[in-house]
Amino acid sequence: MAELPDTAYFTLAPDWVCEVLSASTRGLDLQGKRPVYAREGVGRLWLVEPAHRTLEAFELRAGRWTLNASAKGSDPIRIRPFDAVTFNLGDLRP
Repeated sequence: MAELPDTAYFTLAPDWVCEVLSASTRGLDLQGKRPVYAREGVGRLWLVEPAHRTLEAFELRAGRWTLNASAKGSDPIRIRPFDAVTFNLGDLRP
């Protein structure tokens, strides 16, 4: 069985991050966190905006975020890194 770290954080960046945007954190998520994710080498970033029922999927290429796919409403989604499964964007929010 793997051992859990003794710290309250990890030093390894995840391959994928999904940020759920809200009015109170939108600026931090878009201006504050995105550059940090890029600097640390997070490969993929999804931005979900529940109020507008949208999803934007970005990939990190040469240190810059590139829009890979987007969806809105009840669009079916099949986007890396979860492209083995198709689901509807509307399923993310009741």
